Amino acid sequence: MSVEELNRRVEEKHLLVSSIKNEIGKVLVGQRDLVDGLLMGIFTKGHILIEGVPGLAKTSAVKALADTVKADYKRVQFTPDLLPADLIGTEIYRPKTGDFTIKKGPLFHNIILADEINRAPSKVQSALLEAMQERQVTIGETTFPMADPFLVLATQNPIEQEGTYPLPEAQVDRFMLKLLMDYPDPSEEREIMNRVGFESPPTLAPVVTTRQIDEIASLVREIYMDEKLKDYIVSIVLATREPEKYGIGIADYVQYGGSPRATICLSQVARAYAFLQGRAYVTPQDVKIVAPSVLRHRIILTYEAEAEDVTTEQIIGQIFDGVPVP
Repeated sequence: MSVEELNRRVEEKHLLVSSIKNEIGKVLVGQRDLVDGLLMGIFTKGHILIEGVPGLAKTSAVKALADTVKADYKRVQFTPDLLPADLIGTEIYRPKTGDFTIKKGPLFHNIILADEINRAPSKVQSALLEAMQERQVTIGETTFPMADPFLVLATQNPIEQEGTYPLPEAQVDRFMLKLLMDYPDPSEEREIMNRVGFESPPTLAPVVTTRQIDEIASLVREIYMDEKLKDYIVSIVLATREPEKYGIGIADYVQYGGSPRATICLSQVARAYAFLQGRAYVTPQDVKIVAPSVLRHRIILTYEAEAEDVTTEQIIGQIFDGVPVP
């Protein structure tokens, strides 16, 4: 594809971004980084983990996104007594015929809201893992492919809260992005109060189809990335594993760095972010902006880091200070 053709297609498809943001903005006040993260996830078909204390509209944000897409949507409330069969489905015996029939669970939809995902036990997390990574589910002896697109948009409360379980590292790594939600500023909170307390809730209209999402996902893969930028992304992820090679003094604080999946995700998300900005090429700044959301859940800190209150955000900041920008 020529540069002119790529620019033309980016301009054409970028109009859908404004339409989606306008619809979501009818429900969600502020939280621009969260909305961008959700769009980057849906345009790369990557799963997203959203963390924040209760009451910050995590669920409302995902529901608003789902309402703007003409796709099947299902919310699953994760609780300590949830069973794998409640998620993926089960075999049901029919006495009249003497055979079994498959009853599919709520995972067989395009967009899944896994609400408070870290309140469910490990067996449920294991059942979800196959669907997230292999995009298939096994019930009995039969394997079923998931819908296309298939996105798990999960919310979780901070693990310091009562009744939460830390998610297994293998499962957390399957989330392309981990987005953090914080409290709104005073003006945004005033607007939230006005909307919820004094106005009727708006009805959102679907403005994008799954076919259009497929087209945008294909276009995002075409976004130009210079070879030096590819090397830059590889260096950033390598610095999370072997920081001493880059003269970064964080080795005592990092137990495990990012896997090759982190490299792949950082490349994909950087291109998606460039598309959100209406550009057909990636800049180093794009990589710096999206890297915290890609890496914060993939860097496992040591006990020493926890004892000294060193955060993954600080580690990522030092990595960017130490890795040369092309």
